[in-house]
Amino acid sequence: MKTIYDIQQFLKKFGTFIYIGDRVADLELMEAEVREIYRSQMMDTKDYQMAILLLRQEIEREKKRKNS
Repeated sequence: MKTIYDIQQFLKKFGTFIYIGDRVADLELMEAEVREIYRSQMMDTKDYQMAILLLRQEIEREKKRKNS
């Protein structure tokens, strides 16, 4: 996984479509879903680590943008 879009497409495979309207909330919910999929052993460690890293970076970027 290289982008947030890749994570969204991965979640779609499990029937998970996330759109709340608040970008940060969307990203945090995606992170929770990715964690749950990983705990269920339906995701390999490398993809899990990359997804969490990407989501956390994007959350920080969005929070900084909101505060500016």
